[in-house]
Amino acid sequence: MKKAYISVSNKENIEMLAKNLKDSGYQIISTSNTAKYLKEKGFEIQESSAITGFSELLGGKVKSLHPEIFANILATSDERAKENIEGFDLIAIDLYPFENYLYKDIDEETLIQNIDIGGVALLRAGAKNYKNVIVISSSDDYNINLDETDEQKRQELALKAFNRTASYDCAIAKKLANQFKIEEKQKNYNFKKIKSLRYGENPHQKAGLYSYDKELDYEILNGKEMSYNNILDSTSALEIASEFFDVSACVIVKHTNPCAVALASNIELAFDKALDSDPISPFGGIVAFTKTVELPLAKKLSAMFLEVIIAPDFTSDALIELTKKKNVRIIKLNTPLENILKFQNEEIKLTPFGALIQEKNTACLDVETFKVITKKKPEQKEVEDMIFAFKVVKHVKSNAIVIAKDLRTLGICGGQTSRVSSVEIALNRVCDSPKGSVLASDGFFPAIDNIQVAAQNRVSAIIQPAGSIKDKDVIECADKLGLSMISTGIRHFKH
Repeated sequence: MKKAYISVSNKENIEMLAKNLKDSGYQIISTSNTAKYLKEKGFEIQESSAITGFSELLGGKVKSLHPEIFANILATSDERAKENIEGFDLIAIDLYPFENYLYKDIDEETLIQNIDIGGVALLRAGAKNYKNVIVISSSDDYNINLDETDEQKRQELALKAFNRTASYDCAIAKKLANQFKIEEKQKNYNFKKIKSLRYGENPHQKAGLYSYDKELDYEILNGKEMSYNNILDSTSALEIASEFFDVSACVIVKHTNPCAVALASNIELAFDKALDSDPISPFGGIVAFTKTVELPLAKKLSAMFLEVIIAPDFTSDALIELTKKKNVRIIKLNTPLENILKFQNEEIKLTPFGALIQEKNTACLDVETFKVITKKKPEQKEVEDMIFAFKVVKHVKSNAIVIAKDLRTLGICGGQTSRVSSVEIALNRVCDSPKGSVLASDGFFPAIDNIQVAAQNRVSAIIQPAGSIKDKDVIECADKLGLSMISTGIRHFKH
C-alpha cells in the first residue's frame, strides 16, 4: 500500500486531498493536530508517533524531526529495497503562516513562534527525492490526479516546493531585519508568478506578472486583461493621483508620463480642464480619478478611445455606459489612494553592472526648505499652482518641466537631454496663453537661459530645487525679469 505523510498548519480543504488519497488506495500518516482534524472528518489516519515511537516534544515544536520520518522521505527505491524501508510516496506540508505577519506591527515572540522548522526540512527532503516522492506544498494541488504523476509533473512539484521554502526564508529575513533594525547585507527577492502576459513592451518580448510585497486591491469590471504597458501606465497614473487623494483630481497618462493633470471642485470638471489643456495626447491613454465616476462623466469618457479608466468607484449607470465598449479596461480601486505609495518601498533595476536598488521617491515638500528666494513674493494663487506643479513634475521623466495655471497643467515635457529644451517644448505645448502661469522644474537650473525663456513667455513664477553653482545668477536674472521663485531643496530626478 502506498503511503502519504500529511502535516499542515492551515487545514482548509485538506479533506479534499485526504479523499483523493483514500480513493487512490493510500495509507495516510499525519501529525497529531492534522490527524485529529482528519479523523473528525471520518478518515482513517495513522499518527506519526506510531512510526517514530515517541510523543511530540516541546509542546509540538518537535514532531517531524525524526530519523524514521526523514528516512521514509529520503530513501530512494534502491535504498528502500536494501534497508527494508517502506517509504512515503507522497508528502503534503503547509508551513506556519509567518507571511501573515509581514506587514503587521507584531511582537518578536509571535514572529519567532511562527517560524516553521520541520515543515521546511520536510519539503526540501521530499523535493530532493522527487523521483520517489510526490511533494505537495500548496493547497492548489490538493486535487492532483495521482494517476498522472509522471517525472515532469514530479519535477514541477519539486521546483514549486523549493520555491516555497526560498520564499518563506526571504520573508523571515526581511521581517526580522526590520524587527531587529539591522540593515540587510543581502537582498533576497522571491517573485511568485501570477500570470503570463500576452507580451512585454513590444510583441517580440515575453513578459509575466509576478507577486512582490503587497499588491493593490482592485477589480477589473470590464475589458481585456491588462497588458504589460497598461500596468506600467496605470501605476504611473495612480502614483500621480495619490498625490491629490483628498481632492477631486483627474490624471491622464501616456507612456508612463502625465500628459494632463487637473484639480477642480468635482472630477468631471477636473477631466474637462485636463482634456482642454491637451486634447491630442489622451488618445489611447490611461485616465485615473480620485472620486467616484458618475454618468455625465462616463458619457464623455465613452466618446473617447481610452485604454484604461481607473477610479475608486463607478455608479451603476456610469458602469453601464462605460461597458458599452467591450475592450476598455474599467478598474475599480479598492485600496485607498493615500496608501498607493506604501505598496512599493523599493525600486529595482537590473543592469550589466549589477542590480540597482533604491528607496521609492516619497519625498514631500518641507516647510523647512520651502522658501521664496527672489525679491518678488508670489501671490497665494501662484503658490498653490506651484505646489500643484511640483507634485506633478515629480512623476515626469528628467529633465522635467511642468507649466501650470489654475490647478491644471498647461504644458509638460520630460526626457530631454537639456533643461532649456524641456522648458521650450513645454511652453510650445501650451494651448492657451501662458501669461500668469507657473513653471516647475524637477532639478536646478544650470544657466539663466531657462529663466529668460520662461520670462519671454510671460511665466510669472518658478518653483525648483535650487542647489546649482549658478543659483546666484539664476536668482538675479529672475529678479531682473520680475519673476518670483521658490526653492524646495528637493530634487525629483526620474530616469
